Amino acid sequence: MIDNPDTDGIAGGKIIVVSNRLPFVLKRDASGNLSRHASAGGLVTAVAPVVVRNKGIWIGWPGIQLDNPEELIPESDPNDKTPTAGLLSSQVVAVQVEPQVFDSYYNGCCNRTFWPLFHSMPDRAVFSADHWKSYQEVNRMFANHTIQSLRSLPKTEANGVACNTPLIWIHDYHLMLCANTVRNVCDEMNLKCKIGFFLHIPFPPWDIFRLFPWADEVLQGMLGCDMVGFHIEDYCLNFVDCCQRRLGCRVDRKGLLVEHGGRSVRVRPLPIGIPFDRFVQLAESAPAVLAPAPAQKVVLGVDRLDYTKGLVHRLCAFEILLQKYPQHLEKVTLLQISVPSRTDVKEYQELKEEMDQLVGRINGRFTTPNWSPIRYIYGCVSQDELAAFYRDASVALVTPLRDGMNLVAKEFVACQINEPPGVLIVSPFAGAGEMMHEALICNPYEINDAAEVIHRALTMPEDERTLRMNYLRRREKTHSVDYWMRSFLKAMGTLISEDGEEVLPTTMQPVTMDDFDEYLSKYIGNTNKLALLLDYDGTLAPIAPHPDLAILPQETKHVLERLSNMPEVYISIISGRNVHNVKEMVGIDGLTYAGNHGLEILHPDGSRFMHPMPTEFEDKCSALLQALQEQVCKAGAWVENKGALLTFHYRETPIDVRPEMVAQARALIEAHGFRAGEAHCALEAKPPVQWNKGRASIYILRTAFGLDCSERIRIIYAGDDVTDEDAMEALKGMAATFRVAQSSIVKTSAQRRLPSTDSVLTMLKWVERHFSKRAASGLASTQSASSSMRQQQALKIQMSLPSDTKR
Repeated sequence: MIDNPDTDGIAGGKIIVVSNRLPFVLKRDASGNLSRHASAGGLVTAVAPVVVRNKGIWIGWPGIQLDNPEELIPESDPNDKTPTAGLLSSQVVAVQVEPQVFDSYYNGCCNRTFWPLFHSMPDRAVFSADHWKSYQEVNRMFANHTIQSLRSLPKTEANGVACNTPLIWIHDYHLMLCANTVRNVCDEMNLKCKIGFFLHIPFPPWDIFRLFPWADEVLQGMLGCDMVGFHIEDYCLNFVDCCQRRLGCRVDRKGLLVEHGGRSVRVRPLPIGIPFDRFVQLAESAPAVLAPAPAQKVVLGVDRLDYTKGLVHRLCAFEILLQKYPQHLEKVTLLQISVPSRTDVKEYQELKEEMDQLVGRINGRFTTPNWSPIRYIYGCVSQDELAAFYRDASVALVTPLRDGMNLVAKEFVACQINEPPGVLIVSPFAGAGEMMHEALICNPYEINDAAEVIHRALTMPEDERTLRMNYLRRREKTHSVDYWMRSFLKAMGTLISEDGEEVLPTTMQPVTMDDFDEYLSKYIGNTNKLALLLDYDGTLAPIAPHPDLAILPQETKHVLERLSNMPEVYISIISGRNVHNVKEMVGIDGLTYAGNHGLEILHPDGSRFMHPMPTEFEDKCSALLQALQEQVCKAGAWVENKGALLTFHYRETPIDVRPEMVAQARALIEAHGFRAGEAHCALEAKPPVQWNKGRASIYILRTAFGLDCSERIRIIYAGDDVTDEDAMEALKGMAATFRVAQSSIVKTSAQRRLPSTDSVLTMLKWVERHFSKRAASGLASTQSASSSMRQQQALKIQMSLPSDTKR
């Protein structure tokens, strides 16, 4: 067990654990009374004692439908000695979900989509919009309960000292969206917390993960955390790669960091362990369940009946073993324990039928009067029985086709107390295969080779078996489930490290010009001109409480002025402000200015474009302005009149009044015939014309360069708002696009995300450096060419002179 957190260096506050299920099972007896029963598993064993002593909270689904949401969770039995015994009902939050919604979320999205996809079996995955909606709904419910629990925590200790920052720990693929909702609400409410996430299954590579239609939302949800944990480094690198390629995030592969919404998200390999000492005790006390037969060796397999476990491949390999090495006949038995799983799902029913038929065929082929090659147990076994099987088996086969970690391998090692010990065989496609190097590695897809590996294990000399098992046992004893728990707390910064700072960095380095080299230098090249299309608020100038306060930084202005004097760089500022205001705020001549999201455009030569507006909307605009001012402009809300557009601002209003206020403003906007568009803490009333920043960008480029400019012009677009997405979508495939993205932004059409206006300035400096180098290189080339030409001309003159002149 973990030592008391009051004395073992925990520096954080209360802990809130969020998992799909509660750490115990609720059952109702014949009288209708609830009772709770302990759940097995390393997570409960490691985490529950910390929650108990920390007086934290555990949030999860109770396992049964509670018709009365006010029904109290019972306390544990006084004789209960399990890790959850001290978890009071007041520390438990049961998330109630309608059965149909839960079925769609759990059996639908989690088990029919995420499970096969994350195990790199996309052909088995089902992509359903209805299942995805249920998944979103349930994740919102868990997030809301988490926020309520966070708000219920005391702000001070009994002695009046302020409590430290609470820690929220979210678990597994069932709740990958939860953290982002919690993060956004906590930011709005100014609630302090640290959020961690741990995925207990593999994270797939980019080419498989990208198949999921809502991949952006999943990545965004996980990036709502401060730290995301996986079993092994391979899964970490897959996640980092997906964040860069799907979301356009800046990443540090070496330091395992992802920059998102101005935050550095740590990605860490945290291989889970088992309660090693407890399994040793079980192995020492468990009565024998295998009949004593000195000449009989048992090859053991323990798995859920799941298509990821490679059970059919395993049986086929064992059949080849008996066929190829007849000396094992009547001396070796395969004991396969298959725990029932998802018995109502057709694929699992078909797998059970295939297993039954295969076991019957192999037994029918090789069985003798005194021996059957396969003993097949379809059902659950007690932990005492399991420990005895582990202890007395000669070989353990842990050969999944794909697995996050697979704790069976670790449990087998812990129970290997006999002399001489047995041999462990693991698949390289399980997390355990990456960690347990002294085991024999077996590719389950290579059935003939798998048979050879089993033969090697059965015939391995005792000294080699002992040496390999000693290494394995020593590692697993050290890296137990308690070590995993402490590693997580250290990674979260809530446990003081005994050896000082951790090796991996915790924050991304600031954006530098070098960050743009690989992406932009090849794109722009050495001969093309560049069109820079830039938003103003939130892109060039930081967002301010009032538009008049969003001042362009002097350094940014100076860089833009220098770029505007470069003949190969064209600059246009495209803003939601009216065109005269944005020109006044930037204050640089020679640029193209577009206002009201492109409805009005002012060219460098003074010519002006105005998108035609329906005449009746002039009167409607005035009427809408009056209605908004009279009905919803309160508590700090106000309306900005931009001429062609109106913007309803609610940035300064209290958070709790916003939803109703925004809904009322939206209804007024739409009732007057305008479209309501989202902006930063604002709603924009737009006339119903088919014109936006995307159409305006195309118009500006067409006007400046013509329609045949693609071979000589490169385009960069940078913006921070929902309205900029129209431009990024319109320019997709034709431009390098950047979104200055806050953490609340889920989807973007931009190729890259930038954390701040400072990073946009850095990008502009890179552009300046690039074109300055080009100009210098071009000048040097011109001078060299001129010098060479003068030398050639002098030589020609010299050769053409008469011979006496030469003398």
